[in-house]
Amino acid sequence: MKPSHYPNVKSLIYGVLENAAFDSLKDCRKKFIVNVLNLFAGIKGRINFLQMSRFSGQCEQYFSINFENKFNFLHLSWSMIKDKITECVVAFDPSFISKSGTKTCGLESYWSGCAKQAKRGLEICGFAAVDIALNTAFHLNAIQTTKVENQAVLQRYCQTIKENYLYFKDLSRYMVADAYFAKKEAVDAITACGLHFISRLQKNAVLYYINNEPHTGKRGRPEKFLGKVNQKLPDMKFFTLRRNTKTLKIYNAIVYSHAFKREINLSIAVFCRENGAEICRKMYFSTDLTQNGEQLVSYYRSRFQIEFLYRDAKQHCGLNDCQARSKNKLHFHFNAALTAVNVAKIHWLTTRKSEAEPFSMHNFKVLMHNKLLLERFFRTFAINPNLPKNRKHVEELYGYGLIAA
Repeated sequence: MKPSHYPNVKSLIYGVLENAAFDSLKDCRKKFIVNVLNLFAGIKGRINFLQMSRFSGQCEQYFSINFENKFNFLHLSWSMIKDKITECVVAFDPSFISKSGTKTCGLESYWSGCAKQAKRGLEICGFAAVDIALNTAFHLNAIQTTKVENQAVLQRYCQTIKENYLYFKDLSRYMVADAYFAKKEAVDAITACGLHFISRLQKNAVLYYINNEPHTGKRGRPEKFLGKVNQKLPDMKFFTLRRNTKTLKIYNAIVYSHAFKREINLSIAVFCRENGAEICRKMYFSTDLTQNGEQLVSYYRSRFQIEFLYRDAKQHCGLNDCQARSKNKLHFHFNAALTAVNVAKIHWLTTRKSEAEPFSMHNFKVLMHNKLLLERFFRTFAINPNLPKNRKHVEELYGYGLIAA
């Protein structure tokens, strides 16, 4: 039993599972999904089969068997966020997952951004919908990376995008990834899927100004290019100043990329201090030649929200804690942990007192942990939390330990 006026996370998930897309699911399976997400959101510390059995009354084998069965987390996440997002981009980013042992599926050496070196463990390729207005990322799907003989790392990533782009094509025309993917193979793979690609260029990128001058009528082909682009001294005959503030200046132009063998939409962003002193310059590009330069920079900078999504899932929802070894169980665990962060953000959107109120995964975790314990007390001692004399005290206990906004 819960106070009727207090947000009910279980009702949110049950409401989504009532959609026609989940009609084939049995009631027991729906109940399991709801309970698992509730446990991922409420358990503090490590989240594995043993911990879930301690907080649920079910045995470890119960969770182990049900984790092996496949579930469409992508459609669950999409159904939860479709009414909450407006303008968005699809962000793609691999993430290292620490894992010990020798028999786990996909256990290899992968690059760890935190450690700045390759480490032995697992890796997931994550897709997220980044809402531009809310400036936050919602998880869509996570696919475990598996190494294939004679296939380079970038080829595996491109193959993953090709296999999954149909699920995200209706969300946005733009896919965003970090500077590692600013390579011809990735650009060609994403544009071949009918999407525009946004990323950041390296400082040593070779770019040329395009000669758009009319033909003079003289013999011979006119020059195709009119010199190399210098990001420190952009030629204002070709560049347009799209934004000019004390802290940020954005120059935009259509140029030719030697590496990509195509024309790209280039934006040079100059970041400055309040006194006007320059901090650094970054070059961003898009394959959409009609895109506004200021929007291009905004879309790329929103990409970093997927990093916060991984951080919250690792720190609060046990993304690194799966004790299983099979591919299906790992896939279920990764997506359940990231979907629990989605549930937290939906709760934040529906209960925040003002648009300026920031999202706090810590607050949600404290709230759900308190609810998990109090529900046990209510059942054990047959307490009705909906009685008028109990409501105020129950709500106070639910909010015990929350950080003041």
